[in-house]
Amino acid sequence: MKYSVVPILILVAVATAQSPSSTIYAESFRKSSTHITEDKFEARLTPANSAYRERIKDSAGNDRYELTIMPQGPVGDNKITSWRVQLRDLRHTIYNNLLLEDQEPSQDPKNNLWWLNPNQMGSVPIRARRIVKVDSFYVVFQVKDIHFTPLDSPYLDSMMVQFELTNNDPRSGR
Repeated sequence: MKYSVVPILILVAVATAQSPSSTIYAESFRKSSTHITEDKFEARLTPANSAYRERIKDSAGNDRYELTIMPQGPVGDNKITSWRVQLRDLRHTIYNNLLLEDQEPSQDPKNNLWWLNPNQMGSVPIRARRIVKVDSFYVVFQVKDIHFTPLDSPYLDSMMVQFELTNNDPRSGR
């Protein structure tokens, strides 16, 4: 009798990817020596307040980056199924999102840390701690609270995301 190991490996990969206490680290395609003014903040998102913007200052105190969070849902509907986090350089607007590891789309979790998708089959667990090195600083963010209405629906009625911007590697022991 022949058995296939592939289904077991897929189940293990999905279970590992959805580990709620995981930390996923990636480095942006963008590399430079820019440092930022360190900061911590929370974004509280709801259908009524579904978009968020935060200006990020460089080490000289000038507005240098803009972090935005925008809702995503079915086309033509006002329901929210996920949020997308983007970071752009205000001086180099050619790049839409510096939180990408690679500018080419992929299913690799490291290239999808910006997508706050609570779907169980998503490539990044919704409560994972996400760390992205951009230029010479780190953007750390994690979903701390999430709520659906009704509870068994795919539609979000709130999400709270905690952010930390630091010039030091936030991974333990680094």
